[in-house]
Amino acid sequence: MLLTMFLLGLVYAGFVAIFLAAGAGATLMLVIIGAMVFAQLFLSDKIALRAMGAREVSPEEAPGLHALIERLCIQADLPKPKVAVADLEMPNAFALGRSQKKATVCATTGIMNLLSPAELEGVMAHELAHVKNRDVLVMTIASFFASVAAMITQFGFIFGGGMGGGDDDEGPGFLAVLLVSLLVYVISFFLMLALSRYREFSADRGAALTTGRPSALSSALMKISGQMQTVPQQDLRAAGEMNAFFIVPTSVKGAIQSIFSTHPSMDQRIARLGELERQLQA
Repeated sequence: MLLTMFLLGLVYAGFVAIFLAAGAGATLMLVIIGAMVFAQLFLSDKIALRAMGAREVSPEEAPGLHALIERLCIQADLPKPKVAVADLEMPNAFALGRSQKKATVCATTGIMNLLSPAELEGVMAHELAHVKNRDVLVMTIASFFASVAAMITQFGFIFGGGMGGGDDDEGPGFLAVLLVSLLVYVISFFLMLALSRYREFSADRGAALTTGRPSALSSALMKISGQMQTVPQQDLRAAGEMNAFFIVPTSVKGAIQSIFSTHPSMDQRIARLGELERQLQA
Protein backbone atom coordinates (compact mmCIF):
# COMPACT_ATOMS: atom_id res chain seq x y z
CA MET A 1 0.00 0.00 0.00
CA LEU A 2 2.83 2.39 0.88
CA LEU A 3 4.63 1.56 -2.38
CA THR A 4 1.49 2.28 -4.41
CA MET A 5 0.95 5.60 -2.63
CA PHE A 6 4.62 6.48 -3.16
CA LEU A 7 4.30 5.77 -6.90
CA LEU A 8 1.15 7.89 -7.05
CA GLY A 9 3.07 10.70 -5.36
CA LEU A 10 5.88 10.47 -7.94
CA VAL A 11 3.41 10.55 -10.82
CA TYR A 12 1.62 13.58 -9.39
CA ALA A 13 4.87 15.41 -8.58
CA GLY A 14 6.02 14.96 -12.18
CA PHE A 15 2.62 16.12 -13.40
CA VAL A 16 2.77 19.34 -11.36
CA ALA A 17 6.36 20.04 -12.45
CA ILE A 18 5.56 19.70 -16.15
CA PHE A 19 2.31 21.59 -15.69
CA LEU A 20 4.16 24.57 -14.18
CA ALA A 21 7.06 24.36 -16.64
CA ALA A 22 4.63 24.56 -19.56
CA GLY A 23 3.09 27.71 -18.11
CA ALA A 24 -0.43 26.34 -18.43
CA GLY A 25 -3.04 28.74 -17.12
CA ALA A 26 -5.61 26.43 -15.59
CA THR A 27 -6.31 28.19 -12.29
CA LEU A 28 -10.04 28.08 -12.86
CA MET A 29 -9.90 24.36 -13.55
CA LEU A 30 -7.99 23.73 -10.31
CA VAL A 31 -10.64 25.73 -8.43
CA ILE A 32 -13.38 23.63 -10.04
CA ILE A 33 -11.59 20.40 -9.15
CA GLY A 34 -11.07 21.65 -5.59
CA ALA A 35 -14.79 22.31 -5.32
CA MET A 36 -15.50 18.80 -6.62
CA VAL A 37 -13.20 17.26 -4.01
CA PHE A 38 -14.82 19.37 -1.30
CA ALA A 39 -18.25 18.16 -2.40
CA GLN A 40 -17.00 14.57 -2.48
CA LEU A 41 -15.75 14.83 1.08
CA PHE A 42 -18.75 16.60 2.58
CA LEU A 43 -21.70 15.54 0.43
CA SER A 44 -20.87 12.14 -1.08
CA ASP A 45 -22.17 10.14 1.89
CA LYS A 46 -25.60 11.77 1.69
CA ILE A 47 -25.74 11.37 -2.09
CA ALA A 48 -24.67 7.70 -1.90
CA LEU A 49 -27.18 6.83 0.81
CA ARG A 50 -29.95 8.47 -1.19
CA ALA A 51 -28.88 6.63 -4.34
CA MET A 52 -29.04 3.31 -2.49
CA GLY A 53 -32.43 4.12 -0.96
CA ALA A 54 -30.86 3.81 2.50
CA ARG A 55 -32.02 5.59 5.62
CA GLU A 56 -30.54 6.09 9.05
CA VAL A 57 -32.16 3.83 11.66
CA SER A 58 -32.45 4.30 15.42
CA PRO A 59 -31.59 1.67 18.06
CA GLU A 60 -35.34 1.10 18.49
CA GLU A 61 -35.75 0.33 14.76
CA ALA A 62 -32.73 -1.98 14.45
CA PRO A 63 -31.68 -3.02 17.99
CA GLY A 64 -29.65 -6.05 16.89
CA LEU A 65 -27.61 -4.16 14.29
CA HIS A 66 -26.97 -1.25 16.67
CA ALA A 67 -25.86 -3.59 19.46
CA LEU A 68 -23.51 -5.45 17.11
CA ILE A 69 -21.90 -2.24 15.83
CA GLU A 70 -21.63 -0.76 19.30
CA ARG A 71 -19.82 -3.87 20.53
CA LEU A 72 -17.44 -3.83 17.57
CA CYS A 73 -16.70 -0.12 18.09
CA ILE A 74 -15.69 -0.83 21.69
CA GLN A 75 -13.38 -3.63 20.50
CA ALA A 76 -11.90 -1.47 17.73
CA ASP A 77 -11.67 1.69 19.89
CA LEU A 78 -13.88 3.72 17.54
CA PRO A 79 -16.65 6.25 18.11
CA LYS A 80 -19.98 4.75 17.10
CA PRO A 81 -20.95 5.80 13.56
CA LYS A 82 -24.42 6.45 12.22
CA VAL A 83 -26.22 3.24 11.28
CA ALA A 84 -28.26 2.97 8.08
CA VAL A 85 -30.24 0.22 6.38
CA ALA A 86 -31.05 -0.12 2.66
CA ASP A 87 -34.17 -2.12 1.83
CA LEU A 88 -32.58 -4.17 -0.96
CA GLU A 89 -32.46 -7.90 -1.71
CA MET A 90 -28.85 -7.54 -2.86
CA PRO A 91 -26.66 -8.69 0.04
CA ASN A 92 -24.04 -6.04 0.71
CA ALA A 93 -22.68 -3.46 3.14
CA PHE A 94 -20.60 -0.31 2.90
CA ALA A 95 -19.12 2.54 4.94
CA LEU A 96 -19.00 6.24 4.13
CA GLY A 97 -17.66 9.38 5.76
CA ARG A 98 -14.58 11.58 5.71
CA SER A 99 -13.57 10.88 9.32
CA GLN A 100 -14.17 8.50 12.19
CA LYS A 101 -16.59 10.94 13.83
CA LYS A 102 -18.55 11.60 10.62
CA ALA A 103 -18.95 8.01 9.44
CA THR A 104 -22.01 6.00 8.44
CA VAL A 105 -22.16 2.24 8.06
CA CYS A 106 -24.95 0.68 6.05
CA ALA A 107 -26.21 -2.86 5.61
CA THR A 108 -28.88 -4.05 3.19
CA THR A 109 -31.83 -6.09 4.38
CA GLY A 110 -30.60 -8.79 2.01
CA ILE A 111 -27.32 -9.25 3.85
CA MET A 112 -28.97 -9.24 7.27
CA ASN A 113 -31.35 -11.98 6.15
CA LEU A 114 -28.60 -14.03 4.51
CA LEU A 115 -25.83 -14.15 7.10
CA SER A 116 -25.53 -15.69 10.54
CA PRO A 117 -24.80 -13.33 13.47
CA ALA A 118 -21.08 -14.25 13.43
CA GLU A 119 -20.83 -13.68 9.67
CA LEU A 120 -22.65 -10.35 9.86
CA GLU A 121 -20.30 -9.34 12.66
CA GLY A 122 -17.34 -10.04 10.37
CA VAL A 123 -18.85 -7.95 7.58
CA MET A 124 -19.61 -4.96 9.80
CA ALA A 125 -16.14 -5.21 11.36
CA HIS A 126 -14.74 -4.97 7.80
CA GLU A 127 -16.71 -1.77 7.22
CA LEU A 128 -15.60 -0.33 10.55
CA ALA A 129 -11.99 -1.11 9.58
CA HIS A 130 -12.51 1.13 6.52
CA VAL A 131 -13.74 3.84 8.89
CA LYS A 132 -10.76 3.40 11.22
CA ASN A 133 -8.32 3.53 8.29
CA ARG A 134 -10.05 6.66 6.91
CA ASP A 135 -10.23 4.99 3.52
CA VAL A 136 -12.78 7.39 2.01
CA LEU A 137 -10.51 10.33 2.83
CA VAL A 138 -7.41 8.51 1.55
CA MET A 139 -8.98 7.63 -1.79
CA THR A 140 -10.43 11.14 -2.22
CA ILE A 141 -7.01 12.73 -1.69
CA ALA A 142 -5.33 10.10 -3.89
CA SER A 143 -7.74 10.89 -6.74
CA PHE A 144 -7.31 14.69 -6.65
CA PHE A 145 -4.61 15.09 -9.32
CA ALA A 146 -6.08 12.23 -11.34
CA SER A 147 -9.29 14.28 -11.50
CA VAL A 148 -7.30 17.34 -12.56
CA ALA A 149 -5.56 15.33 -15.28
CA ALA A 150 -8.84 13.81 -16.48
CA MET A 151 -10.52 17.22 -16.75
CA ILE A 152 -7.56 18.76 -18.59
CA THR A 153 -7.56 15.86 -21.03
CA GLN A 154 -11.30 16.07 -21.58
CA PHE A 155 -11.41 19.84 -22.01
CA GLY A 156 -8.28 19.81 -24.14
CA PHE A 157 -9.73 17.36 -26.65
CA ILE A 158 -13.12 19.09 -26.68
CA PHE A 159 -12.01 22.70 -26.91
CA GLY A 160 -8.68 22.23 -28.64
CA GLY A 161 -6.57 24.09 -26.09
CA GLY A 162 -8.72 27.00 -25.10
CA MET A 163 -8.23 26.36 -21.40
CA GLY A 164 -5.73 29.05 -20.63
CA GLY A 165 -7.21 31.79 -22.76
CA GLY A 166 -3.96 32.70 -24.55
CA ASP A 167 -2.55 32.18 -28.02
CA ASP A 168 0.28 30.09 -26.62
CA ASP A 169 -2.17 27.40 -25.56
CA GLU A 170 -2.05 25.99 -29.08
CA GLY A 171 1.71 25.58 -28.95
CA PRO A 172 4.07 22.93 -27.63
CA GLY A 173 3.41 23.93 -24.02
CA PHE A 174 -0.25 23.05 -24.23
CA LEU A 175 0.41 19.83 -26.14
CA ALA A 176 2.90 18.77 -23.47
CA VAL A 177 0.35 19.40 -20.72
CA LEU A 178 -2.36 17.54 -22.64
CA LEU A 179 -0.20 14.48 -23.30
CA VAL A 180 1.16 14.39 -19.77
CA SER A 181 -2.36 14.78 -18.38
CA LEU A 182 -3.53 11.81 -20.40
CA LEU A 183 -0.56 9.74 -19.25
CA VAL A 184 -1.04 10.76 -15.61
CA TYR A 185 -4.72 9.85 -15.75
CA VAL A 186 -4.04 6.39 -17.20
CA ILE A 187 -1.22 5.55 -14.76
CA SER A 188 -3.04 6.92 -11.72
CA PHE A 189 -6.21 5.07 -12.73
CA PHE A 190 -4.45 1.71 -12.40
CA LEU A 191 -2.50 2.75 -9.30
CA MET A 192 -5.71 3.84 -7.55
CA LEU A 193 -7.36 0.54 -8.41
CA ALA A 194 -4.36 -1.24 -6.90
CA LEU A 195 -4.57 0.98 -3.81
CA SER A 196 -8.26 0.17 -3.50
CA ARG A 197 -7.52 -3.57 -3.64
CA TYR A 198 -4.82 -3.27 -0.96
CA ARG A 199 -7.22 -1.37 1.28
CA GLU A 200 -9.75 -4.19 0.95
CA PHE A 201 -7.07 -6.62 2.15
CA SER A 202 -6.33 -4.25 5.02
CA ALA A 203 -10.01 -4.02 6.00
CA ASP A 204 -10.34 -7.83 5.86
CA ARG A 205 -7.37 -8.18 8.17
CA GLY A 206 -8.66 -5.48 10.52
CA ALA A 207 -12.04 -7.19 10.74
CA ALA A 208 -10.49 -10.58 11.40
CA LEU A 209 -8.29 -9.23 14.19
CA THR A 210 -11.18 -7.30 15.76
CA THR A 211 -13.53 -10.30 15.88
CA GLY A 212 -10.87 -12.99 16.27
CA ARG A 213 -12.75 -15.09 13.70
CA PRO A 214 -11.34 -14.80 10.16
CA SER A 215 -13.32 -17.90 9.16
CA ALA A 216 -16.62 -16.11 9.83
CA LEU A 217 -15.69 -13.33 7.42
CA SER A 218 -14.55 -15.92 4.83
CA SER A 219 -17.88 -17.68 5.11
CA ALA A 220 -19.72 -14.37 4.75
CA LEU A 221 -17.76 -13.41 1.63
CA MET A 222 -18.50 -16.75 -0.03
CA LYS A 223 -22.21 -16.51 0.83
CA ILE A 224 -22.47 -12.95 -0.48
CA SER A 225 -20.65 -13.68 -3.75
CA GLY A 226 -22.76 -16.80 -4.29
CA GLN A 227 -26.02 -14.98 -3.59
CA MET A 228 -24.98 -12.04 -5.78
CA GLN A 229 -25.32 -14.22 -8.86
CA THR A 230 -29.03 -14.69 -8.16
CA VAL A 231 -29.76 -10.95 -7.95
CA PRO A 232 -31.44 -9.53 -11.11
CA GLN A 233 -28.94 -7.91 -13.47
CA GLN A 234 -30.86 -4.64 -13.56
CA ASP A 235 -30.49 -4.32 -9.78
CA LEU A 236 -26.76 -5.05 -10.00
CA ARG A 237 -26.27 -2.46 -12.74
CA ALA A 238 -28.21 0.13 -10.74
CA ALA A 239 -25.85 -0.35 -7.78
CA GLY A 240 -22.70 -0.68 -9.89
CA GLU A 241 -21.47 2.87 -9.21
CA MET A 242 -21.11 1.94 -5.53
CA ASN A 243 -18.81 -1.03 -6.23
CA ALA A 244 -15.75 0.65 -4.73
CA PHE A 245 -17.57 0.96 -1.39
CA PHE A 246 -19.22 -2.49 -1.22
CA ILE A 247 -17.63 -5.36 0.68
CA VAL A 248 -18.22 -7.51 -2.42
CA PRO A 249 -18.60 -5.84 -5.84
CA THR A 250 -21.76 -6.46 -7.81
CA SER A 251 -19.75 -7.74 -10.80
CA VAL A 252 -18.44 -10.82 -9.02
CA LYS A 253 -17.19 -12.55 -12.15
CA GLY A 254 -15.33 -9.44 -13.34
CA ALA A 255 -13.62 -9.05 -9.98
CA ILE A 256 -11.55 -12.23 -10.32
CA GLN A 257 -7.94 -11.03 -10.25
CA SER A 258 -8.31 -8.19 -12.71
CA ILE A 259 -6.28 -5.01 -12.91
CA PHE A 260 -9.56 -3.25 -13.65
CA SER A 261 -11.15 -4.32 -10.35
CA THR A 262 -11.56 -2.27 -7.17
CA HIS A 263 -11.44 -5.49 -5.11
CA PRO A 264 -9.02 -8.42 -4.91
CA SER A 265 -10.23 -11.75 -6.24
CA MET A 266 -12.38 -13.76 -3.85
CA ASP A 267 -9.81 -16.58 -3.91
CA GLN A 268 -7.08 -14.22 -2.71
CA ARG A 269 -9.21 -12.81 0.08
CA ILE A 270 -10.25 -16.25 1.31
CA ALA A 271 -6.65 -17.50 1.15
CA ARG A 272 -5.33 -14.57 3.22
CA LEU A 273 -8.08 -14.95 5.80
CA GLY A 274 -7.32 -18.67 6.00
CA GLU A 275 -3.66 -17.93 6.64
CA LEU A 276 -4.61 -15.43 9.34
CA GLU A 277 -6.92 -18.02 10.93
CA ARG A 278 -4.00 -20.47 11.15
CA GLN A 279 -1.78 -17.79 12.69
CA LEU A 280 -4.38 -16.91 15.32
CA GLN A 281 -4.93 -20.57 16.19
CA ALA A 282 -1.19 -21.08 16.58
